[in-house]
Amino acid sequence: MNDCEYMKLALELAARGTGHVAPNPLVGALIVKNNRIIGEGWHAKYGEAHAERSAIASLNESADGATMYVTLEPCCHTGKQPPCTDAILSCGIRRVVIGCTDPNPLVAGRGIRILQEHGIEVTTDVCRDECTAMNQVFFHYIRTGLPYVIMKYGMTMDGKTASRTGASKWITGETARTHVHTLRGRYTAIMTGVGTILSDDPQLTCRIPGGYPDPIRIICDSSLRTPLTANVIKQAQSARTIIATCTKDISLIGTYLSAGCEIWQMPQKGGHVDLQALCRRAGSNQIDSILLEGGSTLNWSALESGIVNKVMAYISPLLMGGAEALTPAGGTGFPDPASGLRLQNCRMTPIGEDFLMEGEIASDVYRNH
Repeated sequence: MNDCEYMKLALELAARGTGHVAPNPLVGALIVKNNRIIGEGWHAKYGEAHAERSAIASLNESADGATMYVTLEPCCHTGKQPPCTDAILSCGIRRVVIGCTDPNPLVAGRGIRILQEHGIEVTTDVCRDECTAMNQVFFHYIRTGLPYVIMKYGMTMDGKTASRTGASKWITGETARTHVHTLRGRYTAIMTGVGTILSDDPQLTCRIPGGYPDPIRIICDSSLRTPLTANVIKQAQSARTIIATCTKDISLIGTYLSAGCEIWQMPQKGGHVDLQALCRRAGSNQIDSILLEGGSTLNWSALESGIVNKVMAYISPLLMGGAEALTPAGGTGFPDPASGLRLQNCRMTPIGEDFLMEGEIASDVYRNH
């Protein structure tokens, strides 16, 4: 096997930490000697051993002269865990193959230099694109301090998220709906607006058997209209639930606090919660990613405020029609196609009987608006 083939195995290991390591990156590591894998590991849970130390702990023979394959540059600073560079240097590994460098200012090439200064042969950028893509959320968060926001919705082929009567169950098929639950387990938080709570009373949980933890629920509710009987409130004692509001009514706030909710009092912008301020607060609370499952009003506010980084649209081969039927993003909208937000790196994937279209919004697109 060559370097790229071993790195792809390390990527498969890294993926096992999905949903459990945030705000840390997903990392996998292999140790190879005489063309045999003698150790493997991955970062399994936030606060626990990093992939390199996990791989070293799994060794079934001496690593003298071996090669380590790791998807992300080894750390060289002390956080919740000691530096991985120290562990590599102490176990006799001769060569380290790295998928991509770590943009964390505490690392940012220092891990590579430390290894090289101690006589370790270092090869970088093996399967770099795949390794970078795996940690898209981490890279964004470590560079900006803001959560990576994914706007997700399901719609018909003629662009409707609900009929003229408001009916939306079910536009997409069961396979697509199951896929959504994997997203809820992959990202740290899920955000919606009070309108969705009032119309659908969702649970906003990850219902994958034996799988991922539930995301943190964030409800944008500027005047605290969320019913105390709503599922998200009834489950607040067992699943972290944050209500972002502009109200200053202490008595009203107290009823939600008593139910187990967290209340984030936010500034108002355009008559609603200031979404940029909300994202700054989320980032400072180690929320590195948000899956936005809002209605057309919140979706437009999110696009208008410039917080959305990626869009995931589940498209059903269904036509619904209706001038008054809901669309993914409402509001005033952009005045013409030239001023709209153009997505990049788009791809289309069949999901059961439906299709998932994904695209990213580059930061300079917002700067030009």
